[in-house]
Amino acid sequence: MNRLTKLFSEKKSNILNIYFTAGFPELNDTGKIIETLAESGADLIELGMPYSDPLADGTTIQDSSSIALKNGMELDTLFKQVTEIRKTVDIPIMLMGYFNQVMQFGETKFFDNCVNAGIDGLIIPDLPMDYYQIHIQSLLEERDIKMTFLVTPQTSDERIKQADKLSSAFLYIVAKSSITGKTTDISNNQLNYFDRLKAMNLTAPQLIGFGIHDKTSFDQACKFANGAIIGSEFIRLLKREGLSGIKEFIESIK
Repeated sequence: MNRLTKLFSEKKSNILNIYFTAGFPELNDTGKIIETLAESGADLIELGMPYSDPLADGTTIQDSSSIALKNGMELDTLFKQVTEIRKTVDIPIMLMGYFNQVMQFGETKFFDNCVNAGIDGLIIPDLPMDYYQIHIQSLLEERDIKMTFLVTPQTSDERIKQADKLSSAFLYIVAKSSITGKTTDISNNQLNYFDRLKAMNLTAPQLIGFGIHDKTSFDQACKFANGAIIGSEFIRLLKREGLSGIKEFIESIK
């Protein structure tokens, strides 16, 4: 069974998904960070594929991506690192990146490498759902790789339902119409947005992201979804404290 399927079948609430950029702060930190996150109680890891032109990332994640690229991180290296850490760690791991990266690597080659490395799912924000259905969906289903699509407060009901249907991992609920990294509290408009989603009786598990940064915001988000995603704040922690602060950070959220 796919690790994501197992996670969401066994745990229905307070799921903690941690995002960080592969190859940051140092090239060979990826495996050590994954191992420490798993040991510290994270439920799911979203591993960013460093990219020179990200669309949805704030300055914090953009900076970490730039540093990772300067460190020499490439997709081949990323796959090798995950393959190695899979010898000791069984936590679900997803790759987050952009479709141009997949196309440049070669779609079939990329998906085969995901299988061989032990990647459970993908988040590709700029992948059109129609293209996915026609060209990609069957390739992933054959390989038991799960997919996540994102919805925002501006997404139409029709597209939300389509994203829900196609999201075989979970539905990524973007908490606001902005780039990642903002840390304001949940607003009335967001509450209305969450209520709107709830009324739609969607079927995929849901995780809320963008702006989740501490226990308070995590707990708030978990009232409206199966869990939440912390990215920029974790990147800031790595930049500030390195790997030494990971355990305490996760414990402070959980």
